[in-house]
Amino acid sequence: MSGFSAEWLALREPADVAARSAAVTTAVLSSLAGRSPLRVVDLGCGTGSNVRFLSSHLATRPEWRLVDHDEALLSVARAAFGRDIETRVADLRVLDPSLVEARDLVTASALLDLVSESWLELFVAACRRAGAAVLVALNYDGRMECQPHDEDDEFVRALVNRHQRTDKGFGPALGPDSGGRAADLLRAAGYDVVSATSDWVMDGTQAQLQRELVAGWAGAAIELAPAEASRIHRWQERRVAHIAAGVSRIIVGHTDVGATLQTNP
Repeated sequence: MSGFSAEWLALREPADVAARSAAVTTAVLSSLAGRSPLRVVDLGCGTGSNVRFLSSHLATRPEWRLVDHDEALLSVARAAFGRDIETRVADLRVLDPSLVEARDLVTASALLDLVSESWLELFVAACRRAGAAVLVALNYDGRMECQPHDEDDEFVRALVNRHQRTDKGFGPALGPDSGGRAADLLRAAGYDVVSATSDWVMDGTQAQLQRELVAGWAGAAIELAPAEASRIHRWQERRVAHIAAGVSRIIVGHTDVGATLQTNP
């Protein structure tokens, strides 16, 4: 499974929070109103960004179960939220259905674009057996818009999206298709589904995040097209110059998907 540092997660958290769909979040949480206790599991929780976001939209504190493969990230979450929050170290490459059993809500953020079709099918089936609502946020959808425009933006975007579909530890990744496939599979399992865009929109105030993204995109593109490394590096240099000049604006497309059980399935 791909690893993410606490520093990267902290850098992206403000963009994540600003991007999240209020409509999707409200639709899912409203369906759970009155549950006491409200039992929530967050898969691939990192340092707890999703917990912080959802806690700000809940009137009472749920019973949280935080799951990640990285004990160091979980220790940061425990320090932030207190040891009364349950944490589990688990290799999510093979989904253990017991992680979602007896949960009212199964949630994840920026996870599904890493997983395979077969993993997603098992995930949906496990959620349905548990009778849990689902909220999966910030699923990358393949859109990258950079301003000022560069003639090689589309060349790099196409390579990045090919890279997004390579194996991230779960099998061939769904990448940009993850949000749409999640919605389709949840509907087929008997859920009412709502989805909405949740795009990162970055301006000059988020220069460091932009630089990290451009570097990551360049690295991914070079992995797939090493013969084009010089061209990609020149693209990166031009984009970084725009960022340094304070004129860069980057949009990264994401989709939030929420699913609640139908009254009469």
